[in-house]
Amino acid sequence: MLKYAILGFLSYTPMTGYDIKLRMDRSTSHFWHAKLSQIYTTLKSLEEEMCVKSSVVEQTERPDRRIYSITDKGLSELKMWLDEPYTECSPKKETLVLKMFFAARMDRGAAISQLKIQLDIHRKQLEYYRNEVVQSIQNAEKEFPSLKFDALMWEATRKFGERYEELYVTWIEEMLRDLFRMEDADTG
Repeated sequence: MLKYAILGFLSYTPMTGYDIKLRMDRSTSHFWHAKLSQIYTTLKSLEEEMCVKSSVVEQTERPDRRIYSITDKGLSELKMWLDEPYTECSPKKETLVLKMFFAARMDRGAAISQLKIQLDIHRKQLEYYRNEVVQSIQNAEKEFPSLKFDALMWEATRKFGERYEELYVTWIEEMLRDLFRMEDADTG
């Protein structure tokens, strides 16, 4: 799937691998992310498949930059992938959920402490989606009116991130209440 994420980003404008990583971190990281090394490996494969082409831009004070752009073949592959119905339920990997599944094997105080840390992290992420991401989408739409439909879809994915974080915060708060109730029952 990283192949299609990269093609999608390049369908907007030519970029370096590093630029793609930055865009991904600022826009899709709550549902799709990759390491820089994975991006460069995929770009190399895409270039071999002739879905992207690259050119080197020489720089005097810094290392040269390799700029990638999407080819007609790449656009065609992206469109075919976008048009193909997705008929599966994506598997999820949630480290905290896995830890909590086995949390009866850990000290209850340690479980509470980990949940409080994660609650703070997810509350901050929720605020990020509600403030910075909203502003970023609004700014892009104002600067590039031709991206109105894109902005609508970006907002839909932002809402997904917001709702995911709301769910996570609610789930952690419920777990903490249950753990505190259990602690009170044990000491009472």
